[in-house]
Order: sequence, then structure tokens, then C-alpha cells
Amino acid sequence: MTGGGLLPRDRAVQPAALTPEYKTSVTRSPRSPLLTLDSTVTEETGPVFGHDIIGPLDNDLINNFTQGASLANGERVLIHGRLSDQNGRAVPGALIEIWQANAGGRYRHANDSYFAPLDPNFGGCGRTLTDDDGNYRFMTIRPGAYPWPNGPNAWRPMHVHFSLFGAAFGQRLITQMYFEGDPLIDLCPIVAAIPDQRQIDRLVAHLDMSQAQSMDHLAYRFDITLRGRNQTMFENRPEGM
Repeated sequence: MTGGGLLPRDRAVQPAALTPEYKTSVTRSPRSPLLTLDSTVTEETGPVFGHDIIGPLDNDLINNFTQGASLANGERVLIHGRLSDQNGRAVPGALIEIWQANAGGRYRHANDSYFAPLDPNFGGCGRTLTDDDGNYRFMTIRPGAYPWPNGPNAWRPMHVHFSLFGAAFGQRLITQMYFEGDPLIDLCPIVAAIPDQRQIDRLVAHLDMSQAQSMDHLAYRFDITLRGRNQTMFENRPEGM
């Protein structure tokens, strides 16, 4: 986008919409070239939502499904980071939502048929608002890897899905976060669709012992950039299409 206040994304580092090794991209990728349009007021102004919708346990996935009555099962981890815009400025008051599999690698979803058991104390989703400096925090359980029908013996790495609403509709972002050291990252066709290793590295949260708590939890830092040349990668397609 060149006519408004939003800097264009670098499509050269975004994954191709059609990636045959990632089988579902074959049926859902566009058949015609993408169009680049000038941004308008619609893209340059923000979504409106009530900040009072955020509850005190919404960013605590260990407790929020049972409202603190029982704890989720699994390895406790803190995921935190900073949300910034295309110019490196903090994005305060942004809504961040996450969802993930439980410690056994199963989602609480009707279409998830993996035989790993559901955790009766874990819902697998949470939300929070960034603070004045763009920082966010989630307490959760490290998700398990799980098989998926992309090919023989295909497994997804441990990951957490992120959905972000920035200060403008043009800053909308859906992406995935992976954990440092997971050997399945290098074997994942979704990750392999990203052509630049440096961009893959930006989707990997790094162990942050400065925020870990002894005898309680490890911590991982995942900083996110909305829009522009340094934008964090979309989940599996350019421009969020």
C-alpha cells in the first residue's frame, strides 16, 4: 500500500500462497495474482472493541477455564513480549488473543479427533491487552506436538496461535509462535513455506530465564511487529489473505 500511512509489507519474505508440500494450500490459495491497493481511512483507522471485556484471568490459561477452581495439567510457561508498529513504536491497548492445544497435543474443538485426552481444566484460549509500553503476558501450559494428515508421519511442532488487533485494520495479524529448541520446527511444511530463515527465526520464542520463576515456570519471549518491512510473518499466507 503506497497512498496512505501504512508501509507496504515485504512480500519477498512472506510464504507463497500456493505451497504444494502444505497440502491444504493447494485448494485454498488464489488462482490469480494478488492486487496491491492504496490504503484508505478504512485500513488506517482502528477496530473498536470494549476494553472492559477483559477479565482478570483471561491471560491465565492455567486457571481461566475453571475460574481458578482447578489447575490445568502440564508444564507451566510464561509467554511474554512487546508489540510494536512498523516504526518500532509501542502499540498500547492492543487486543491479543491466543489459542493452543493442551499438554497432550489436543485442542478443545469438536473436529479434533486426536486420541490424546482432553484436560478437564484447560480451555486452550486466552486474551489480554498490551500495556502502555506495548508489553503483554500469558501464563499457560506448554502445548504438545500432534499428528496431522499432511503426509506420512507428519507432526506439528509445539506452537501457540496469536491473533492481534493493532491500532488500525491494516495492522490485523494472525500468526503462530514456536518454542526454541523444538526439532519438529525444521520438519514442518507450514514453516518450510517461509523462504527466509531469518523470518522463521522471528516466529520462534526464545527461552528467557530472566523471567522464569524457580520451582514454578520457564519463560519465553516473543516480540511482535505489526505491518511494514519488519512485520512478523503471517501464519501461512501473504497479506493475511
